Amino acid sequence: MKSIYKWLITLFLIVILIVMIFPMLYMLLLSFQKPGTFAVSLNDFSLTLKNYATVFKSNNFGRYFFNSTLIAVLTTLGNMLLCAMIGYGLSRGPRKITWPLFMLAVAMLMIPAHVLILPIFQMMIKLRWFDTYWALIVPWLVSPFAIFLMKQYIDGLPTDLEDAARVDGASDWTIFIKVILPLSKPALATLTIFAFMGSWKDFLWPLIVTNRVDMRTVEVGIASFSNLYTTDWPHQMAAAVVVMLPIIIVFMFAQKYFVKGITMTGIKG
Repeated sequence: MKSIYKWLITLFLIVILIVMIFPMLYMLLLSFQKPGTFAVSLNDFSLTLKNYATVFKSNNFGRYFFNSTLIAVLTTLGNMLLCAMIGYGLSRGPRKITWPLFMLAVAMLMIPAHVLILPIFQMMIKLRWFDTYWALIVPWLVSPFAIFLMKQYIDGLPTDLEDAARVDGASDWTIFIKVILPLSKPALATLTIFAFMGSWKDFLWPLIVTNRVDMRTVEVGIASFSNLYTTDWPHQMAAAVVVMLPIIIVFMFAQKYFVKGITMTGIKG
């Protein structure tokens, strides 16, 4: 009876997996179709990279890819460093000061991101950052979720190594760099995945704060393969496959820390 139950569970999971993979597989197959087609056809199927080459040659997509890469990398690095510093301060600082600040960060998690778009946009206009990399990067260098993630993880780290480092004369900055960051690799890997994915797949904010073609990101650039009456599906799907690859690569490199970071974060207060 138990073996039948396990087989049913396995079969059910396989069906779910197929349902989840099918859209991506269809997108991949459609990216190899001849231009002008709107559905996968075995007669027009060809394993060539012509559509992918055309994507980078047309519509400035190479520039879009560079912009997204630069923005995502800098945003991720900023979140890793700044939010780790803030999390360390909130975890090890005086509770009377750090607890209200931590509650403020948690409260900010409840505010929908779209509510903040207008005030942040007005700030970008006043700072004259519209249509610049500053507007695309600076507002997202710190996130409440990343602060919560790092603070909760650092709370669970033993303080023995920190105490030993202080006895040897290490400063708080030295302890943060040489003790806290190495011990926080699982949380940092989790933060890397979320920060990179959030920046890479962002569509609305780059659409709002950029006007010049050379400042667009890949998510905005994909839309350039569609107009009012037609959509170039093979080239648009090729662009979508290219956009999906960096996220897969980042997840593959960080996956061994990902589950550990999730399971060890948010349980201890």
